[in-house]
Amino acid sequence: MESQQDYVLRTVEERGVRFVQLWFTDVLGVPKAVSVTPAEMENALEEGMTFDGSAIDGFSRVQESDVLAKPDPKTFQLLPWRVDEAPVARVVCDILNLDGTPFEGCPRNVLRRALGRAAEAGFSFFAAPEMEFFYFADSDPSRPPRPLDAGSYFELTVADLATDLRKRTVLTLEEMGIPVEYTQHEDAPSQHEIDLRYTDALTMADTVMTVRLVVKEIAQERGVYATFMPKPLAGVQGSGMHTHFSLFEGDTNAFWDPGDEYRLSKVAKGFIAGLLHHAPEITAVTNQWVNSYKRLVRGYEAPVHISWARNNRSALVRVPVPKRGRPESTRIEYRSPDPACNPYLAFAVVLAAGLRGVEEGYPLPEEAAANLYAMTPQELAADGIGDLPGSLHEAISCMARSELVAETLGEHVFEWFIRNKRDEWNAYKTHVSQFELDRYLPQL
Repeated sequence: MESQQDYVLRTVEERGVRFVQLWFTDVLGVPKAVSVTPAEMENALEEGMTFDGSAIDGFSRVQESDVLAKPDPKTFQLLPWRVDEAPVARVVCDILNLDGTPFEGCPRNVLRRALGRAAEAGFSFFAAPEMEFFYFADSDPSRPPRPLDAGSYFELTVADLATDLRKRTVLTLEEMGIPVEYTQHEDAPSQHEIDLRYTDALTMADTVMTVRLVVKEIAQERGVYATFMPKPLAGVQGSGMHTHFSLFEGDTNAFWDPGDEYRLSKVAKGFIAGLLHHAPEITAVTNQWVNSYKRLVRGYEAPVHISWARNNRSALVRVPVPKRGRPESTRIEYRSPDPACNPYLAFAVVLAAGLRGVEEGYPLPEEAAANLYAMTPQELAADGIGDLPGSLHEAISCMARSELVAETLGEHVFEWFIRNKRDEWNAYKTHVSQFELDRYLPQL
């Protein structure tokens, strides 16, 4: 039987691929790549490609800089754009130390470790994100963003540029073997959504990185700009990445229990309870930018209050009703992440929080049946419902005290991430914004 490595080499030769991009991700989730020629591909697959890790944010210090990019042949894909040029392919890499051990600064390795701990407990972890984003005329920060359309939820518009871009993006993803479940116009002007069909969390993290690049690439080909910035426009909804998660034991959905009133197993209830308990600690990872907290505010459908419910979209954790006769579709939806997170780190901390609740038997709080946005702070407090961090500063402070996040990310990533985000907050704190000039300069 042909090995995955042999398949890659044969495909490169038969399709006349001129370059193979070796993709990896820095700690903040920014995509990086090294390109190799077909002649070097066999060596890259067998031994990895050495590069200077000190040049990558969150990777190595100068005195220990060299690391290996080791391609994962299962992730090999041809890139189906710019078809008038020589064929190009990509393969996602794990970053290794020179002795072949996993490099602690690699986000993909962080998720692998978390998945390994789940496997030891008998679980596999699946994810299905709903990725929202905006199309704008350009990316010029010196002027307000200019939307390409004025549509709203599910709007069926006549053939326009934004609709065409979304359609071409979905077709490109399907051509790359990435199945899309739904796609639609979202609530805000020029805001769109692509929902991905569930798969294992490592594959999905790779896919999220790919989708972000494909969305931007297709937009750039038409001379416009796509952004996953959580809140690029004031006064409208921001972009979230509501993600559906489930645990399986073999082929059995570990969240399903037909005898329970909610059809939720003890594992599911513990997982939800773990997420709720540790939500403040993991929010800096699922929402890692200053701008992320412009989205996590009351009044714009983003979750603010730490609660769970079945059909209440104001809750942080929602339990969608499984399709009739399909208990394997039982899942929970975690609604706080935004599409600008590092998916490897975000999935890792969500899994760790949920598993902690399962392993330690956290009790599940009462379901939030009311509209949380309509409740007063006093009513929320009386029901024991707390809030997510309200700023990056608050989120980083919660994260810095978290044994769970430190253990999940590892010392290297944990310390660098906190240091980087404190620098970001300090830069933001000293910035004088246009809001302040407009509000105060004329009257103070």
